[in-house]
Amino acid sequence: MPDRAYLHSIDPELVPGARNAIDVCLRLKPQERITIVTDTVTREIAAALQREVERIGSDYSLFVLEHHARRPLKFMPETILEDLACSQVSILAVQGQPGELGARTEVTAVVNHHRIRHAHMVNINRQIMFEGMRADFCAVDELSQRLVDRARQVDRITCKTPMGTEFEAELSPNLKWLKTSGIITPDKWGNLPGGEIFTTPMNTNGVFVVDGVVGDYLCERFGDLESNPLTIEVENNRIRALRSENKDLRDEFRAYTSTDENSNRVGEFAIGTNIACTHVIGHILQDEKVPGVHIAFGHPYAEHTGANWASKTHIDCVGRDFDVWFNGEQVMRAGRFLI
Repeated sequence: MPDRAYLHSIDPELVPGARNAIDVCLRLKPQERITIVTDTVTREIAAALQREVERIGSDYSLFVLEHHARRPLKFMPETILEDLACSQVSILAVQGQPGELGARTEVTAVVNHHRIRHAHMVNINRQIMFEGMRADFCAVDELSQRLVDRARQVDRITCKTPMGTEFEAELSPNLKWLKTSGIITPDKWGNLPGGEIFTTPMNTNGVFVVDGVVGDYLCERFGDLESNPLTIEVENNRIRALRSENKDLRDEFRAYTSTDENSNRVGEFAIGTNIACTHVIGHILQDEKVPGVHIAFGHPYAEHTGANWASKTHIDCVGRDFDVWFNGEQVMRAGRFLI
């Protein structure tokens, strides 16, 4: 059974971000049904989202994961997946734990099948609610649309940073660009806070210096990498070499990207577009939306981009202060858009 009772009073400081999520990003209507999945750590934020749903007047279910399964999850509980399939809108607001990507993928599989407007808020926290979730998502969407329209016309994007990134992505018209700007549609679920465009690159080569953050559960452990970056050499879309003075980071990243045959393959090339995110805070959910470039190794979101391969893993890598060129025309300087 769903968990309906409030476990926290509502912090008024969380209301603007929660209202943005429900009113602007998800555009929840009174006649629609929404499923909210959270956990004990994130219950305060979920309570603010729940209150906004009640303000709208929509029918809803709310599930606290620890009431239905032991963490870390091996599988998403069937009762949650069944409830989700009955909704038009959904939110997953939880803290990620090692090995849970498969369970989260079960959620997005239901979302994709039923074309649910879904907000993925994995590792959401108070700071993100105060910063990235207070963005003007209509403005972010307008910028993202202009950028993705141009990206769809180019076959090569290059980027550089002061820390040594020199990286090039070759693009194919057969691999689609997606816009996840925070305005969520049935066509593609989105992370909140939103603000990026991305594709699966046909090929990539070069050096990518991760002086921002890495994703999944490694983010919580290693945080902001500015003082101990991870340098990744990529050749023909695969990791060729890894370097870092932080040997634990290097070794854990190598282990993660060795999980299956495509875990070390570049599955995503993305540009952040959330102009409310002005600096790296050490949390991947927001930091990948900072204007700049991030790449991800593993799962290429093939169901959306048209890639013909798959992986059980997906780990994002964020840098800082990018210069970016589309077919030789500069569109970003030092992390600021020129378009």
